Amino acid sequence: MEPYRVPFTFDRSRAPRYLLVNRGAEPLRGVSATLHGGGLMPAGPPRPLRPGEHLELLIRGDDLARETTLVIRWLRPNGEEYLWRLAF
Repeated sequence: MEPYRVPFTFDRSRAPRYLLVNRGAEPLRGVSATLHGGGLMPAGPPRPLRPGEHLELLIRGDDLARETTLVIRWLRPNGEEYLWRLAF
């Protein structure tokens, strides 16, 4: 069984607007973002992301690098659930 690579890139270049881009070959279902810690982010429903599509996230906070983590959740086409934890 081959290892499964996280299919996303996370573009931090336009903070406080961040782009989560599906760089993988699979369409993903139920993509959602959850913020933990001192930052603020508007809530949104889980959504599908086809290859090349992106999810724009508006995240604000005084010290995101020290106080906040972001967790991305998604489902592969076979129904397997994955989580990816990001630090700022």
